[in-house]
Amino acid sequence: MKKICIKVMALLLLGSMTLNSCIVGSYSLMNKYCDWQMNMTGNKIVNGVVGIILGSIAVPVTSLVDGLVLNTIEFWTGDNPIANVGKTQKILGTDGRFYAVTTLKNGYELKSPTGEISYFLHDANTDTWSLQQNGKTIELFRFNSDGTLTTLALEGEQITVTPNEAGLYQVRMAASDGNFFTMR
Repeated sequence: MKKICIKVMALLLLGSMTLNSCIVGSYSLMNKYCDWQMNMTGNKIVNGVVGIILGSIAVPVTSLVDGLVLNTIEFWTGDNPIANVGKTQKILGTDGRFYAVTTLKNGYELKSPTGEISYFLHDANTDTWSLQQNGKTIELFRFNSDGTLTTLALEGEQITVTPNEAGLYQVRMAASDGNFFTMR
């Protein structure tokens, strides 16, 4: 009787640790499987039947791989190896047109409605974000080792600011040359 009680308590303790809403990680592999399973055909009934058949194998495997491998990598490195790479979203721009934004491993690809392609790329070695457009690359900002940011101002000048409201204000003032008013 005592052995059964200890086993039950151990299972309850394990369950409370795994089901306590303190999930570290995005479970991206499991989410990708669920998205695929729900949208593989246009028929919800077929999707449901295939989900029942494949679910008993795919759900435990994807959950195990996510929980033990991918989420551990995400916890220690800060990014999940398969999170959103290759995913494309339509984003409404301030000009009222839709842009296609594709997530890359090291940044984003932006495709305008006219077909022009720009890249916002992150260089992990130098911790910089750059804009690549028409064969030209412009460094937009860099994270410095002392916790500051170095960014572009007007006419290609670089300024170093702190990553807070005061730094944001400095960048806005430098980018607009101090003018926040509309001029004719």
